Amino acid sequence: MKNSILYILLSLVMWGCANGQDKPGDNDIAKLPKVKPGQAVATFGGGCFWAMSEAMAELKGVDQVVAGFAGGTTKNPTYEEVCTRTTGHAETAQIYYNPKVISYEKLAEAFFYAHNPTELNYQGPDEGADYRSVAFYRTPEEKATLLALIKKINISKHYNAPIVTQVVPFTVFYAAENYHQGYYKLHQGSAYIQGVSVPKVMKMRQMEKAFLKPEFQK
Repeated sequence: MKNSILYILLSLVMWGCANGQDKPGDNDIAKLPKVKPGQAVATFGGGCFWAMSEAMAELKGVDQVVAGFAGGTTKNPTYEEVCTRTTGHAETAQIYYNPKVISYEKLAEAFFYAHNPTELNYQGPDEGADYRSVAFYRTPEEKATLLALIKKINISKHYNAPIVTQVVPFTVFYAAENYHQGYYKLHQGSAYIQGVSVPKVMKMRQMEKAFLKPEFQK
């Protein structure tokens, strides 16, 4: 029964992706924004990037989030290539934010609450290393922040198992196709979004309510 449910959910994922491409240019790779003066960038992978992108975009100080891939060896991968699990990449959200409004630590904390970081190489019905929990650091300070948060959350027993998130240095991020950008908002009627993505976003909202943009604090 469990395998049947997982099969149905995975089928819904593929159905959503295959049917999300209904406009010219949807299959084109999204353009990465230029980092603005005073802006910082953070990169996290926590399962399907539809939910993670939405969760991080709802935080104060976050200007833009791009869904894409990081952590692998294939240059300029397509979504279909990453799904073969031969590229080494994880589905990832890259966050462009104002550090004067929200700190890297707070972003990282929200990341740990926007998915289940105790699940190794899967998130719910999404199985494979491309759905792994991974945090990419750009500085020694960011690495220290991530390790300290993992220790803190483990001690708190918020999860019933230890966090298995990879903490690795950032190298390169590749944007996904246009149809993956803002997918959560554009496909609210999708069974996958309602059944898998929405609970993740709602959990993050509950945990980080004081740091949400006003429209998400209701």
